[in-house]
Amino acid sequence: MSQPKQYIHHELASGRWHAMTLANQVANVGSEYERALRWKGQGNAEYFEDALARMLELLDLMIEDPRWSNRRLKKLRRLREIICGELFSEVRQYSNSRDLRKYFFRVGIMANEQRYAARNYRSAIGNRQSEMN
Repeated sequence: MSQPKQYIHHELASGRWHAMTLANQVANVGSEYERALRWKGQGNAEYFEDALARMLELLDLMIEDPRWSNRRLKKLRRLREIICGELFSEVRQYSNSRDLRKYFFRVGIMANEQRYAARNYRSAIGNRQSEMN
């Protein structure tokens, strides 16, 4: 009998992750990617491995998310392959890390804009409901 998988991000793995938008999920992966890249560059193997494990777990949770099937799933798997190729090898086989950093930065901005818009929308709905009462 196999034991259930132990997650680093317990709360996210228990369902909260699957309620996030794609932009929020990618932004979280991007944060861990930045950390892993920074610790690798500074030569801190322990912190690098911790950040890498968190990032891969988040990527795997994205890949397991049933909302991102078909072409998105293929792109997510490719993203995982590219990141692993970059972070695990000394010789860059794929892209320049600046390209991925720009991508994650832009997605992070989009995620923040989505959160801001959702917060304003909920606030406006709440104000309308209180005016009606």
